[in-house]
Amino acid sequence: MRGLLPLSSALALVWPLQAHALFDDDEARKAIIELRQRVEINRQAAEAANAATNRTAEEARDGQTTTRRSLLDLANQIEQLRAEVARLRGQNEQLTREVSELQRQQKDVQLGLDERLRKVEPVKVSLDGKDFTASPTEKRDFDAAMEILRRTEFDAAAQAYQQFLKRYPDSGYSAAALYWLGNAQYAGREYKAAVETHRRLVTHFPEHPRTPEAQLAIANSQVELKDTKAARRTLEDLVKAHPQSEAAGAARERLSRLR
Repeated sequence: MRGLLPLSSALALVWPLQAHALFDDDEARKAIIELRQRVEINRQAAEAANAATNRTAEEARDGQTTTRRSLLDLANQIEQLRAEVARLRGQNEQLTREVSELQRQQKDVQLGLDERLRKVEPVKVSLDGKDFTASPTEKRDFDAAMEILRRTEFDAAAQAYQQFLKRYPDSGYSAAALYWLGNAQYAGREYKAAVETHRRLVTHFPEHPRTPEAQLAIANSQVELKDTKAARRTLEDLVKAHPQSEAAGAARERLSRLR
């Protein structure tokens, strides 16, 4: 029996070892539990981070999709604006052409109106020291008669002056027309007609600058008609009525030669 320890002694030896083992197991369990807790926390953190990353990626994808959609919409709007600008440019060019055409038509109308006004609007005339107004057609017809006379077409000129006096009986050209009509008749050897015409001038326009010359022309026609007595009387009347005129000087000279 020798060599065996008493039960109490054996238990005393074993208890510390068991207590130590039990103590170590508790620590291990705690460590394991803490490790598990840290692993779980890390897992949850990883999952949270992964979820956040996924959300960020999804948001980024959504943002990219939205951006692409916005860029596409913007591109469509730009294209629409370009088309609208092109349409408006075309309309503007058309309007410009229409405005230009309207301006041209307005200019033509204005020119036509001005031309019509020129045909009827009185013009100022200065002739033989006299100022008066005449219609454009009146001036044109008188100038035309004068042009015929300058071509020494005396019969045609006489007709032109007679037509003028008939057409414009109250014209400011009347005295001049009578004077040149008488001269055309004299040149055409229509002496009696010339006397009558110039006498009309002397009677109706006694103060006209051409009146002394008309009286001298009457005397010349009377001389051609062999009516010397009448010619002398006409020249004497001329000298008496217009003593300072050039025609009076010529009348005095002719009176000295008339017998």
